[in-house]
Amino acid sequence: MRKIIALTLSTLLLLSACAPKFEKQQEIVNESEDTTEQAIIPKYQISDQFYRTVLTEDNQIKPSESRGLVVSGLNTRYDIDEVERGLMRIAQDTFSPDEYFFQEGQYLDRQTVQSWLNRKLTPEQLQEKLNEDQNFVDLGLNPSIDKTADATLTDLNQESPIYLAHILEHNYLVEKDEQTVELGGIVIGLALNSVHYFKQEQGYDREVSIDRSVLEKEGKKIAEEVVRRVKLIDGLGNIPIVVALFEQQSKSSIVPGNFFTQGNVKADSSSIDKWSDINEQYYLFPSDEAENEHREDVVTFNRLKDSIAQFFPNYTGIIGKGFYKDDTLQQMTVEIPMQFYGKSEVIGFTQYVTNEALEIFPNYISFQMYISSVRGQESIVIREAGEEEPFVHIFQ
Repeated sequence: MRKIIALTLSTLLLLSACAPKFEKQQEIVNESEDTTEQAIIPKYQISDQFYRTVLTEDNQIKPSESRGLVVSGLNTRYDIDEVERGLMRIAQDTFSPDEYFFQEGQYLDRQTVQSWLNRKLTPEQLQEKLNEDQNFVDLGLNPSIDKTADATLTDLNQESPIYLAHILEHNYLVEKDEQTVELGGIVIGLALNSVHYFKQEQGYDREVSIDRSVLEKEGKKIAEEVVRRVKLIDGLGNIPIVVALFEQQSKSSIVPGNFFTQGNVKADSSSIDKWSDINEQYYLFPSDEAENEHREDVVTFNRLKDSIAQFFPNYTGIIGKGFYKDDTLQQMTVEIPMQFYGKSEVIGFTQYVTNEALEIFPNYISFQMYISSVRGQESIVIREAGEEEPFVHIFQ
């Protein structure tokens, strides 16, 4: 039976110079459990690209049981952020933000996720564990590695790298009636390693690159097992699931990885119905990769770079990050470090680059520009796709 959460409806009060407040209504009895749980859903939605998040009755986000594990599993802050954002983008294809509400994953707790991220034990290792604890269950989803074998540790790691780096769960709730919501779907992201890091016998750091085709094959096998296990959890047997594979970048990368395929599981099934490719990728500007793959966009980016260099002698260079979907540039994020000698220079420079960006980037591309100095962030400029006027803020 679906887990039902009693919902207290709330109204967003927009008051000048005041934070939003939510009015609570009556408590609704949970139909599937002895206890009730109140929730608040903000009436205001930032945009149709974001879900409204279900809050607890004291206006707090109910954290995931595995909260914080993503930091140890992923290599960079870029990947940590993109796994969250990308998984929400994928969810929108199945669970519309107009009908569903977001909540952090509540079913895969820390201990469960950690046990699934382990290597599977060899028969000898498993027997040793069972001798210590007869109730031990081997739940590791990464390939086993026998450290007692004649092969070197380097050879073993090259043959059996760790594929699965992290498991991220998102829950999507839907209204059951006017005052109750229930779990309507689950989206699970499996972050996979494009590079496996390990130490040699001598203690030196080593790394093994993993080919995308191998990663996809192994990732899909892991995904099937994850789905099977999730469907066995009480209350999830009849819940639709979307599972997506994310390829994280190396530790030295300054652009995030990307989701590259997703599988859908019907409510009454315990296996993935079909896989669909996801064509998303980030490119660094300037870079040889961007030059080879998206020459025209590099020319556009260089127009902004050259324009800044021509008129501002304190210019030190800019770095761009382009997000592509179906091989088309969707968003350009630009970081501009400058040397300023006063706030008037900051204002003047921000006005100049805003005008240049509006002239250079087509209206169908959203852009974000972050202007900074040795003192920190100086200003930001944001123009959403399809909008005529940008948002500009000068930090005081």
